[in-house]
Amino acid sequence: MPKTWRNHALLAYALAILAFLYLPLMILALYSFNESRINAVWSGFTVNWYASLFNNRRVLEALTNSLVVACISTVVSTVLGTTGAMALNRYKYRFKAAINGLLYLPILIPEIVMGLSLLVLFSQTAIPLGKVSLILAHITFCVSFVVITVNSRLEGMEAELEAAAADLYATPLQTFRYVTLPLAMPGIIAGALIAFTLSIDDFVISFFVAGPNSTTLPLYIYAMVKRGISPEINALSTLMMLTTVLLIILAHLLQGSPKKASPADE
Repeated sequence: MPKTWRNHALLAYALAILAFLYLPLMILALYSFNESRINAVWSGFTVNWYASLFNNRRVLEALTNSLVVACISTVVSTVLGTTGAMALNRYKYRFKAAINGLLYLPILIPEIVMGLSLLVLFSQTAIPLGKVSLILAHITFCVSFVVITVNSRLEGMEAELEAAAADLYATPLQTFRYVTLPLAMPGIIAGALIAFTLSIDDFVISFFVAGPNSTTLPLYIYAMVKRGISPEINALSTLMMLTTVLLIILAHLLQGSPKKASPADE
């Protein structure tokens, strides 16, 4: 296609959108190495704010809470989401389309509405706010992402492979263990990584359901910002962004399409 002014305008528009989205994040990461406590003044390069961050007991406590909640909710949501995706993909039943649509509700509903509804649920069921309520809330919105991720992987699998295993006298359990599970594993791992990323980054829902002794890292960052922005916040935010980007990249790499059988393999 010949380059015209429309192509250049479209490219400029795309670059402007990318700059609008990512330039503030790059500036935040840059000023995490600023020697001065004032973000508007660059006085030199230093990594002291990262060292100070890891010597902060409250930061480490919030990080521990975030990791515990994220790990438990990821494991539970991955197991529930994987079994749910396999049931939705393999079986036919009434109102299947309606149930599939309900899976998108935790994704489509605004987080503030979900957080408030979960807070009302926990108060009505006498569940105290703390790590348990945090884990239950994170499982609630992570399951849908796991189901969608694993289901997309299952839809790309060839059903003939499972049929071939059955023709070779494999039991349903053996077929699941040696055929279905290995082929679906990239989608399962990708769903788990996405769930972990969403859990460790969540703020709005955690703000409603967290107790006084279950402050997560995003909640701690919010409290630090209210007391005034410091380079420690920049350093902490930079580390969270880097972790999130790495996990998302790893999830996309693992969520590949199933390998097609070549004529030589047949």
